[in-house]
Amino acid sequence: MLLSVENLRVSYDKIKALHGISFQIDEGEIVCIIGANGAGKSTTLRAISRLVPVEAGTKMTYLGRDLLTYPADKVVSELGISHVPEGRRLFDNLTVMENLRLATFARRDRRAIAQDLDRVFSIFPRVKERLNQKAGTLSGGEQQMLAVGRAFMSGRKIMLLDEPSMGLAPLLMMSVFDSLKEINQEGTTILLVEQNARMALQFAGRGYVLENGRLVLEGGSEALLANPQVKRAYLGG
Repeated sequence: MLLSVENLRVSYDKIKALHGISFQIDEGEIVCIIGANGAGKSTTLRAISRLVPVEAGTKMTYLGRDLLTYPADKVVSELGISHVPEGRRLFDNLTVMENLRLATFARRDRRAIAQDLDRVFSIFPRVKERLNQKAGTLSGGEQQMLAVGRAFMSGRKIMLLDEPSMGLAPLLMMSVFDSLKEINQEGTTILLVEQNARMALQFAGRGYVLENGRLVLEGGSEALLANPQVKRAYLGG
C-alpha cells in the first residue's frame, strides 16, 4: 500500500469540507476522484500535501509512515509527493527553466536531475522550446505542461493533480493526459481530481465519487462509467 487515508476530516472555520473520507492507493496506480465544484476534491489533495490542517481522528500513512508528522516541505523533499495545484501556481516572473530548477531545490542527485530534465523535454517538447520565456507569458496549455514538468522535477514518487484539464482546448487536454499516462508507465503513481468525469474515468483505473465532502461511490473506472448515478450526475445521460 502506497497511500492510505482514513477518516479524513477538514473544516474551514465552522464549515465542514470533508466528513471522514477513506481511500487507498497502491503503487503504480492511476486513481481519480470526481465530483462537482465544492465537493471537497481540492481539499483532499491539499490535506495529503499537508497544506491544510486536519481534524482529530484523521489517519494518513505513506509507505507505512505517518504522514501527519511531516510538514508540507518535507512531504515533497523526503517523501516524494508532488502536487500540481489547480490554476498551476507557477512563478510567472521566472523563466521556464528557472521554474523547473526551483523544483529540484532539495535534491542532491545531479545526474538524476539532468536525466529528469531531459525526460521532461522529451515528454513536453514545447516546454523545451520556451526555456527562456517567462512562465506568465505561456499559453494555458503550455503552463499546464510546465506545471506537470515542475512536479516531475521534484523527484516524485506520486503525483497529485488538481483539475489538469481546466481551461484547455480538447486537443491540448488529450496531449497532457497522454503525457501523464507516459509518466505513470515509467513508475509514477497518479492521484487525479477532476471535474471532467468522463476524461478522468477514461484515464484512471479506479475512481472515487465525492459529494458534499463524503465519498458516495467507488470502483473500477468501467463500472463507474456504466453506473446510472454517475451517468446522470456527471456524464450528461
